[in-house]
Amino acid sequence: MRIFRCIVFAITLIWNASMAATPVLVIHGGAGVIRKDLTPEKEKLVRADLETALTAGYTVLKSGGSSIDVGSGDLGILNYAYALEQLEAAFYTQVVATPAKDMDSGELQCFKTIRQHEVCHREFFKAALGANAIPALTPDFSKIDFTSRNSVIATAKAFEDLGVQAYDGAGYLINNADYLTIAGKIVSVEARHAAYIRNLVKFGDYAGSDVVDSNGLNKASTIAEVLTIANTFLKTKVSASNYGYTA
Repeated sequence: MRIFRCIVFAITLIWNASMAATPVLVIHGGAGVIRKDLTPEKEKLVRADLETALTAGYTVLKSGGSSIDVGSGDLGILNYAYALEQLEAAFYTQVVATPAKDMDSGELQCFKTIRQHEVCHREFFKAALGANAIPALTPDFSKIDFTSRNSVIATAKAFEDLGVQAYDGAGYLINNADYLTIAGKIVSVEARHAAYIRNLVKFGDYAGSDVVDSNGLNKASTIAEVLTIANTFLKTKVSASNYGYTA
């Protein structure tokens, strides 16, 4: 029985003649796969996915950028959510670690609870994705004044509204019923966070017309719309080339 030890695609990427070294992308595509089990149809699918990954990497390197692509399919959507949860968890961890002096104890306690929720969400996606998870992201909170309550709650409002709209906009892309159920449970909690924080910004605005339409439905945002905003708070940029967005 022959062992199809690996499928390797390598593309040499030449940026320009001034580069000291020529970067090379190599993808290891399945060591230990039994050749007889790899039908022509399956091999075609494998090659297509590998080529997609290489194309995404090439696009980033060619532009001189440094970003991480979430991928495609259910894993891509889970990585998309994982990226957003990493951002939120990092934000609330900083809020609690260096609380604004004009934030009262009740508000701080609520932010501690929200932080715990976001950390749980982050760790759930990390565990669910396993080896398929994108790396840890480095946030960039230089535009946020953590010493100011108004700055903190305004940013929290933006993050929570964005998070809810992100889940609502990407839910239909999830095929696995179990993943979809978990996403529904997580976005429900995110919506509770958003309502509480919006009420802090302006009492009674927990379901303002800017986020809830005339039919009583929460507004949704595309992956491209969400990542465009999220990346302004990330040093490590996130792309979703399979969904029309490259950082």
